[in-house]
Amino acid sequence: MERNHHEDQCNEIEALDSIYCGELEVLETEPHKFRLPIATTEYDPEVETEGLSCKLLFTYTAKYPDTAPLVEIEEPSNFHDGYEEELLEHIHKTIEENLGIEMIFSLVSSAQEWLNVKYDELKNAAETAKEEAKRKVEEEEMKKFEGTRVTVESFMAWKLKFEQDMGITERKEKVAAEARKLTGRELFLSDNTLNESDLKFLMDAGESIESVRIDESLFQNIDDLDLDDSDDENDEDYVPE
Repeated sequence: MERNHHEDQCNEIEALDSIYCGELEVLETEPHKFRLPIATTEYDPEVETEGLSCKLLFTYTAKYPDTAPLVEIEEPSNFHDGYEEELLEHIHKTIEENLGIEMIFSLVSSAQEWLNVKYDELKNAAETAKEEAKRKVEEEEMKKFEGTRVTVESFMAWKLKFEQDMGITERKEKVAAEARKLTGRELFLSDNTLNESDLKFLMDAGESIESVRIDESLFQNIDDLDLDDSDDENDEDYVPE
């Protein structure tokens, strides 16, 4: 018995109208041409940046479902470049798997699943980008609290600039110039800055002398010292036994 394709198509349209509760929009009847909307759960027509949506336009061919229906995508919302082509390719694969049976419900369900997966990928990518941006900001903030690594070269450069800023270099040069004119005794009596120590350098830098601590444990108790008897022998009142 030859299959009545037209009757099968009419029966499917009736079933689809019942399944989608008024969302089915029939545009033509000979052959049937109709559209159905699909969207992710996050889609909100009033918030253009949320979710994905589109409408699937179907047209029955004369011998559908033994032959493939025509499928088009209309009114895509928030689709990125290439999404329409990818979705159509996905639908056509589903068509090949269902030739010979009424397939519109399967096609719509498959397209809906593709839309959900694609939007999940977008959300994950956005979240990853957000986390990466946050990480970079935190790294930049942490750099503000990191001290500059000190090397011998950088310390000597800082010391030279510090001495110049504090006038130490100028005083040293002045003293050195005067030293060429004075005797050693005159130099000692006139200026003792040649004896500047690291301690004085630290004090000029703002360090407190209180930061210097003396470890008294390094010194022996005088009572524990073993004095040589030879000192007694040199005493004027010493009388040998």
